[in-house]
Amino acid sequence: MAVTWDDELDAIFAGDLTAVLGYRTPAGGAVALAVAPIGLRDRAAGRIGFTTSLGFSKKLDRIARDPRVAMAFHAREHGSASSRAYVLVQGDATVVERPSPERRAEVAVHAARYLGPTPRGRFWDWWLREYGQVRVPVDVAVERIVAWPDLGCAGPPRVLGAPLPGDPPPQRPPRNGTAPRIAVADVADRLRRTDHTLLAYCGADGYPVVVPVELGSAGAGGIELRSAAALPPGGRRAGLLGHSYRPRLVGLDTRQHTGWFEGGRYAPHTEAGYRAPPNKTFLLLLNGLLAKRGVRQARRTPNC
Repeated sequence: MAVTWDDELDAIFAGDLTAVLGYRTPAGGAVALAVAPIGLRDRAAGRIGFTTSLGFSKKLDRIARDPRVAMAFHAREHGSASSRAYVLVQGDATVVERPSPERRAEVAVHAARYLGPTPRGRFWDWWLREYGQVRVPVDVAVERIVAWPDLGCAGPPRVLGAPLPGDPPPQRPPRNGTAPRIAVADVADRLRRTDHTLLAYCGADGYPVVVPVELGSAGAGGIELRSAAALPPGGRRAGLLGHSYRPRLVGLDTRQHTGWFEGGRYAPHTEAGYRAPPNKTFLLLLNGLLAKRGVRQARRTPNC
């Protein structure tokens, strides 16, 4: 039976400009990254969605191998929803690699509404051809919705769908150890410059959990994390994301980490990130270039 939701939650799914996706890694950790949901949802079918690029093959390969994902609707800037609820949606994802013309048209209409119209003309039609071709929807069949009354996850949540499992068991430490592998102070400084920081880990039933956190002290053992939401006991692989965004997602700042979380401290092991200036023309030029490069690489690599 499909999990459905009320008008308050539907307004959040319809109005939030961005959400954070949590997906699983082969080692049982979770990665967090920002995505554009652009209002894709079907309440009757119990399905929400987001858009992504086929150029992000690593992410899509992992989702194909293990479709359990989570989407955290955690921020109201530049959107239309008025509710202050923090909403975590868990479910099974399907990447629609070959959408029908009708589905492509649906995504294009939603994208223009949320992200602004795409320029047209001989140059832009050619430059953005691959970018349009490789942008596809991802459907998430909802298994559970956890909604806190406050964006900081204060107060008890309400749960729709599958009941919440207990705490996840501790995980086996990585072979190379759990200590930080990159400069903790630098990581903390860069994260503090972003507006939102979220921790992602795998719950007891395997679905990722994504919750907002605040940064405390940073030292040799890692970065202290605090949250009104209950954080898991024991050590585990986890993802940490810091990000900021502007209207229509023109102007982004993203810091993405994988690492080890234990005892309220996060030890970063890897780092990735980018900063996009608040200039739509520059952003479209960059997106078009990356899409063309990605398509060329895919054609040279069979079954990628």
